[in-house]
Amino acid sequence: MKKLLAMLLLGVLVISFAGCAKEAPESDVAAGGDGETYTMTLITMDSMDEHWLKVKNGAEAAAAELGNIKVVFDAPQTKVDATVQAQLVENAIVNKSDAILLAALDKEALKPVVEKAKEAGIPVILVDSGVSTENYDAFLSTDNAAAAELAADNLAELIGKTGKIAIINAQAGAGTTMTRENAFRDRIESQYPDIEIVGVQYSDGDKQKALNYATDYMTQYPDLVGIYACNEGSTVGVGNAVDQAGKSDSIHVVGFDFSADVKALIEKGAIKASMVQNPYVMGYEGIKAASTVVSGGQVSVRDIDTGVTVATLENLADIK
Repeated sequence: MKKLLAMLLLGVLVISFAGCAKEAPESDVAAGGDGETYTMTLITMDSMDEHWLKVKNGAEAAAAELGNIKVVFDAPQTKVDATVQAQLVENAIVNKSDAILLAALDKEALKPVVEKAKEAGIPVILVDSGVSTENYDAFLSTDNAAAAELAADNLAELIGKTGKIAIINAQAGAGTTMTRENAFRDRIESQYPDIEIVGVQYSDGDKQKALNYATDYMTQYPDLVGIYACNEGSTVGVGNAVDQAGKSDSIHVVGFDFSADVKALIEKGAIKASMVQNPYVMGYEGIKAASTVVSGGQVSVRDIDTGVTVATLENLADIK
């Protein structure tokens, strides 16, 4: 009898152990999505600006949270060569990346490779700056037109709705920065007839170039009262030019993006306001969207506005 009970108990233990062994893989699948590991390539405009590093940080945070994604980060050495960026997309296609996240330098130049990636069955998630095609899976960006109109209203108020202003933009062909320029210009021309835009220069996002252009404008137009800058590098360059010229009280700078340099120049008063995007959210939600697509799903909203905040001296402590 004792021998029979011992054998029955041993059988129960064996069955229980076997049941536990079967449950472990199920929990791994739940933690890692569909159980497969995916490589996703994130290609930005450069690898130096804090804006793009925040996109990268958001993407890597989402990948770590999902547990089954590896993020490969790549970018051109400079922001001026869309051909190089297109080649990076080609490389991702050749390497059979499971998904591509792209912040396009030029909306026309990147169109062929984006469509090529889609033809190869690779999901494409656009972040920050778009491409002249509808052949993509999701687009996460600031509503750049609305943000540019907000920048125009802010600058108009600062200068009393009258006077001469200049624009320092980044890349001439980038969809994002051209929208910021054109929407700003349209807002000024339609709502503020006493404000004159004396010109626009393209700095390629280079801080020194932006500084030089701003200095030229201040020299050419001694009665200049404002400058609008369209990205982080341009904003910092313009802010430094105004600061070095000692004209922070007479020339009002409104810019785009946020970094340690922008923050320091706002604290000095050389920049009065900057339109702050959410690059971390772009990267984070971009990876989440890519994960949905590669797993066979579909994003519920294809074009996603990631929002904007106006950074000023008054709310600087709350801006991250």
